[in-house]
Amino acid sequence: MERILQLKIKNYELKILEMKENIIQQKSFAFAIRIVELFKYLQNEKKEFVLSKQILRSGTSIGANIEESIGGASDKDFLHKLTISYKEARETIYWLKLLHDTQYISEKEFNSLHNDAEEICKILAKIQITLKSRNS
Repeated sequence: MERILQLKIKNYELKILEMKENIIQQKSFAFAIRIVELFKYLQNEKKEFVLSKQILRSGTSIGANIEESIGGASDKDFLHKLTISYKEARETIYWLKLLHDTQYISEKEFNSLHNDAEEICKILAKIQITLKSRNS
């Protein structure tokens, strides 16, 4: 009976965790969708095949690593994956700047994507700072 009760409590706690909004998870997924659309635009309209693959890799990797962090086996694993996400977001900003400065994307397109990437970086940095201060 005690084991069944523990399982029910654990399942209830998991449901509560799943119901909570995970802003960084949502924002990184929405950003990845935008990056996929940018990739398709660069390939189909601009016939750009090298930079487009670079930004596709880094821009979609942000959310993939956040998903991995959520399933992390430990706080250290969680923090490590978030750190990778942050680095991928910084790399994506680099590719956006390069695409903008080489006229592959307009000022408006750049500003919109750049603002989203910067916001993701800020959120990830804040999470990292909070986790590090909590663990020290």
